[in-house]
Amino acid sequence: MAARIVLFVDYQNVYMGARDAFHSPTAPAPIGQIDPRRLGELILRKRASDGELAEVRMYRGQPDQAREPRAYATVRRQCRAWQRNPHVRVFTRRLRYPRDWPDSRPQEKGIDVALAVDFVLMAARGEYDVGVIMSTDTDLVPALEAVIALQGSPFPRCEVAAWSTRGSYSQRLGVPGRRVWCHWLDEGDYRAIADPRDFSKP
Repeated sequence: MAARIVLFVDYQNVYMGARDAFHSPTAPAPIGQIDPRRLGELILRKRASDGELAEVRMYRGQPDQAREPRAYATVRRQCRAWQRNPHVRVFTRRLRYPRDWPDSRPQEKGIDVALAVDFVLMAARGEYDVGVIMSTDTDLVPALEAVIALQGSPFPRCEVAAWSTRGSYSQRLGVPGRRVWCHWLDEGDYRAIADPRDFSKP
């Protein structure tokens, strides 16, 4: 039976990583967006062994409707577009606004924890055979360590994915002393899964 692959995506980390790797920081806001389903299919093609894409789980912050109504509506439209595909699930948490907002930007709070908890619990429950995390947030390393500790023969297994840029150091998640397979995604891969839609427009 084919292994069930579940992809866990730290969206803001992946989005900002794509902008840093392949674009100018001043590029329009839609630049750096990716299509979750195409990303999942790309990871599946890159795996050496057989498998089926069971789910792509997107984790991202949600602006406050009262404070940032336009940003709130933009994110809502994007999430609805993602969820039109039955393989994609979206998990949001409200952004945290500092006291000096809008001088300081709001921040994601709890997204990495939500992803980490799901990654570990789903492995413990046998809800996937291979879990793939796409993020460079080192706060997720303990989740990788926990799933490695659960590994039996042959499942569950954990893998990671990361952007790869030519001629410069590319970051990825890993666990010291353990081999965690990384799916390196280069600029060609990014272009194949980029989503240029402007969700700020109704």
